[in-house]
Amino acid sequence: MIDSLAAVGRAAPAASSMLDGLASVAGPAMKPTNVTAETSFSAALSAVSQDAVSTLRHAEGLSLGALQGGMETREVVDAVMSAEQTLQAAIAIRDKIVTAYLEVSRMAI
Repeated sequence: MIDSLAAVGRAAPAASSMLDGLASVAGPAMKPTNVTAETSFSAALSAVSQDAVSTLRHAEGLSLGALQGGMETREVVDAVMSAEQTLQAAIAIRDKIVTAYLEVSRMAI
């Protein structure tokens, strides 16, 4: 699941010319650190997906540490809540991309 989320950024190179400028629009859960206003859509999507994967892996690591008794409950809860918010944002972005693709595919030529 996490690896398939990382592949999302590589799946949309054709949409980059149409959707330039959207790179600076990021949700609160998925605020990438390496995206600027001049970044292409595919690069921004790739950066956001990589940040989402790292957030999910961090939460997973903390959860495993808590199972072993080495982590505080508050840290684990914060990480899991952040991961859940990130995953919800990733799903919303995926849904918007699929909707946009379906709209474009229905356009008359």
